[in-house]
Amino acid sequence: MPSAPTVDDLKRARAIAADVLDPEIPVLNIADLGVLRDVRGEGPTIVVALSPTYLGCPAVLAIELATEAALRDAGFHDVRIERVLSPAWSTDDITPQGCEKLHAYGIAPPGKRRGKGALMFETDVVACPRCSSTATERLSEFGSTACKAQWRCTACREPFDYFKCI
Repeated sequence: MPSAPTVDDLKRARAIAADVLDPEIPVLNIADLGVLRDVRGEGPTIVVALSPTYLGCPAVLAIELATEAALRDAGFHDVRIERVLSPAWSTDDITPQGCEKLHAYGIAPPGKRRGKGALMFETDVVACPRCSSTATERLSEFGSTACKAQWRCTACREPFDYFKCI
């Protein structure tokens, strides 16, 4: 019977899983994105708990498969990916380093959530990731992916994506 993973095995597995990149925003790893919830041992199995950014996200399966492949490539053969829906992921789960990476990549990072009504009735103040001006306007609620909106800076005239608060 195979033995349970050691503490060192679990630390190594977490580090490997954490380095998996988001396929839609390849400057963010899944730890920075906040979707990596847990890495634990269950008997001989390494279990990686991941939360989708939202249920309809097309990257969910790609992230799960990439995480499993990375662990198998590193020599962990008994791996299970667990999809965790509660608590639900939110943009508040993105790390400060993740927000910095988004900004450097040209995507305005999300602000803090202000409640459900904010999604429909309030206007976000979004700083341009290129020139930092807050003289910006939303062009479309939908950007290059469903989790982003298309904005434009009226100061430098550049369009940019804004990672919507969820």
